[in-house]
Parts: sequence; structure tokens; C-alpha cells
Amino acid sequence: MLNSARFYGRVARLLAVIGLGLSLAVWVGLLERFARGDQMATRQRLTRWFLARLAGALPFRVSINGRLPEEPMLWVSNHVSWTDIPLLGALAPLSFLSKAEVRTWPVAGWLAHKAGTLFIRRGSGDSGLVGQQLGRHLGEGRHLLIFPEGTTTDGSLLKTFHSRLLTSAVETEVPVQPVAIRYLRDGERDGVAPFIGEDDLLSHLVRLLRSDLAEVQIQLLEPIPSQGLSRTVLSQKAKSAVQRALFGEEEEALAA
Repeated sequence: MLNSARFYGRVARLLAVIGLGLSLAVWVGLLERFARGDQMATRQRLTRWFLARLAGALPFRVSINGRLPEEPMLWVSNHVSWTDIPLLGALAPLSFLSKAEVRTWPVAGWLAHKAGTLFIRRGSGDSGLVGQQLGRHLGEGRHLLIFPEGTTTDGSLLKTFHSRLLTSAVETEVPVQPVAIRYLRDGERDGVAPFIGEDDLLSHLVRLLRSDLAEVQIQLLEPIPSQGLSRTVLSQKAKSAVQRALFGEEEEALAA
């Protein structure tokens, strides 16, 4: 646990980064109002720049294994915490698919919206519209990142990958980039970083900033071609790759 001086130093740094993000978001809003054409590429580049600074303000030591994809792909990752977003978003110009609750978060929700995040309400029946938006992003040559488990875990297991979220990759024949993210503290699974259960953003953030540095391992796995695969098989292949990377366990044989 940190002493008070280091804790408040971290808070000050984070607030400075958030202030920078608010300024960027306002600038993006003005750009979209007065500039011509689609500004999504600019939004993605600015978002990456901001998320890299946000990730740097968090108490993590990050290691990255694997090669960043050169062509646009649908990134699919396991999901442990809201911190997955700045850590992964710092790697490449990305758009995200997030649960609708994030849109209501103070400051963070507004920033996510301005960054081009797509929001989905669980059980609302709007997955078809979101699927069309995902397909349009991929079809226009943009990277997208989704968390196909649909929720966060404590990092000890991998939940089902919802195949409907990979429909856009099948329809656009865009490859899938599996990603495995792991949080460790003293060589063991980190119990601070997971954002689960009844956690709220502010209390979780305070707990995180008061903690010592944790290690984050990000693995960019071998891309999976989507051509000729059903969304079910594609999701199974993606989950199997992430499962092996995280736990070294073989999945059951994939359906033909």
C-alpha cells in the first residue's frame, strides 16, 4: 500500500490526463461540426494518443508479446477490468464495443462516446443494429476491439465467447486478432485490478491507485482468417487461442 504522498501524486497525474482528454474531446466535437468528411480516423488516432497517457498514469508495468496487425482486424480479448480499454487502446488506433452503462459514467462515458465507442444494451434486442455498425467499421478498413465474453471476470476463468459479436468479421471476411490480457501481483493473479460484481468506478479507481505496481501481460496471438467459417466456429477458435495463452489448457475439439 502506498503512502499518502505517492497516492496523491498519482491522483494529480491522473486528473491531469483526464483534463487533457476533456480538451481533446471538445476539440474533436468542434472538428466534427465544422470539418467535412468522415473524421473517424482522426478520432481513433487521438484516442490512441490519449489512452496511452491514461495507461501510463495507472499503476501497471506492461509487457507486450506478439506482433501488431498491419491490416484492419476485429480484435477479441478476454475482459478483466475497465483498465483493459486504455491498456489495449494504447496499442493501435481502435474503436470499441462497450456495455451501455459505460455511457452514463461521469467524464469517462462522455470521453468514450467522443472516441467513437459503440454501446450495446444487454438483452435489449439492439444487437442487430450494433452488428451493422461493427460491419460498417470493419468494411471501411478500421480496427475494432470487442470483449466477446460480454462481462468482466476475476481473471481465473474464461467465459463463453458470444458468437453473434463476431458476425461482422464473418460477413466482411476480416481476420480476427485474438488478445490475451493477464494481471499479476507478486507472480500471482491480481485481486485488485478486476472490475467485477458490485464495484463502482470511483471506489475501484481509488483502490487501484493506492496499490503497488502490478504486472500486466498482453499477448497478441496468431490472427485467425474468417473466410469460410461460421461465426460459431470462429468464436470457438478465438476462445481456444485465448484459453491456451492464459491457462495452457486445450479446448474441446472444435465443431466442423
